[in-house]
Amino acid sequence: MDWLKVFKEKGAFLEGHFLLSSGLHSPNYLQCALILQYPDLAEKIAKEIVEKISKDLKIDVVVGPALGGIIIAYELARALKVRGIFAEREEGKMTLRRGFSIKPGEKVLICEDVVTTGGSALEVANLIKENGGEVVSFACIVDRSGGKNIFDKPFYSLIQLKLDTYKPEECPLCKVGIPLLKPGSRGLK
Repeated sequence: MDWLKVFKEKGAFLEGHFLLSSGLHSPNYLQCALILQYPDLAEKIAKEIVEKISKDLKIDVVVGPALGGIIIAYELARALKVRGIFAEREEGKMTLRRGFSIKPGEKVLICEDVVTTGGSALEVANLIKENGGEVVSFACIVDRSGGKNIFDKPFYSLIQLKLDTYKPEECPLCKVGIPLLKPGSRGLK
């Protein structure tokens, strides 16, 4: 399936001037929620990602950072036939709430909707380690990291896109006065 075409057809590939949760600016934003609102597409995405994951990799639980990772973590867990939970921010720090827990030694796949710098996924990885779990892999729907080696474990994605990002002080969109939009869920200053 041509997933970039699907993103564009569903209005999920946005163009303009965006503040990413990484703090970087970009002329493009992928709003995965607009794709994941369709259960049939969410299921297909998860199944395609699972097909890429090594069959030798033991996974006990999939954890997604809220908000963007919740639905895809659930769908991946369903496709893998394991538990699916999410971590969320409390006072700026990723935590497990709502009775969720990681048992010592549990093997964890961390899943995001979009990875640019990997910041949220790495925060969740630290949380998993603090709780005695073992991070065995990372996954996402869209890898827009530009091929950077962010994680120290296998990393799987549905699609990889090379999209421009800029530090705020170097952003050409800011320099020409294009208004900055913040469509994601993380509050940044």
